[in-house]
Amino acid sequence: MSNMMKQEEVETLRELIKDIDTAMLTTVTEEGLVSRPMKTQEVEFDGDLWFFTKKETNKYEEILHDQDVNVTYAGKSYVSVRGRAEIVNDLDKKKELWNKAYEKIMQTSYDNPNVVLIKVKAEAAEYWETGNFTKKIAFFYKRMTGQSSKSTDVNETIELNK
Repeated sequence: MSNMMKQEEVETLRELIKDIDTAMLTTVTEEGLVSRPMKTQEVEFDGDLWFFTKKETNKYEEILHDQDVNVTYAGKSYVSVRGRAEIVNDLDKKKELWNKAYEKIMQTSYDNPNVVLIKVKAEAAEYWETGNFTKKIAFFYKRMTGQSSKSTDVNETIELNK
């Protein structure tokens, strides 16, 4: 976790994403942006997001070329996390995060040298809480009628590394 990250911001994000099983990871390619679903790791969010992948995937190559990524979550709230990705090939960390479901999904085991982790260091996040129906209606009404929707405060932005 970054020393610059505020604990209350980490806790806010942890609460927003804790029950969402699937995230969308967006990477940069030569043609533009590409997003794909990724299984969220069942670890306490501390400013880093973790995902399993294999070396022979496009996302592996894309991250080696450009580490800027975005991870989005949709559930009771919507969260967009901007960060820097790195490939981690730490056998102990893979063992810690591995579960039997991955053996079926990836058709291998954590100790396969082709299996690696993607670690995303969160830099900033934006989120929209869906619990406030009045705010949502005001936001959409203002957007549809061409008015500024800033005053409805539907979303919040958190800068994590400032």
